Amino acid sequence: MKVAFASQDHKRVDAHFGWAKHLLIYEVEPESYHYVQTVQFGGELEEDGNEDKLLPKLEALHDCAILYVAAIGASGAARVVAKKIHPVKVENAPSIESVLNQLLTVLQGTPPPWLRKALLKGQERTLSFDDEQA
Repeated sequence: MKVAFASQDHKRVDAHFGWAKHLLIYEVEPESYHYVQTVQFGGELEEDGNEDKLLPKLEALHDCAILYVAAIGASGAARVVAKKIHPVKVENAPSIESVLNQLLTVLQGTPPPWLRKALLKGQERTLSFDDEQA
């Protein structure tokens, strides 16, 4: 699954989604992760009520399952969720590497339901007999 991080400095999750200058994208598997790309944004990113500035960011996230941010507004969160991307707000600007390592630890254990669902993003879902309800 692809995971994105809103960052100003390329090292920490230290950016509000709408104001982020960079989205760093990683491919995460249960045993490892690797860097895929950085998408940069310019122009007026400050809080100004201009929702159109979110469009390029939403397009950049199209195949991501999780988005880590320092903050996200209600409108931005709703738009991210509508794209089937799970936003995760983190505090104290942790390093991207530490978040990735923590994510790997969770994936190697028993991931919570939201994370299991995120892992399936982009995969075709098949129902088994056990999934059917009486």
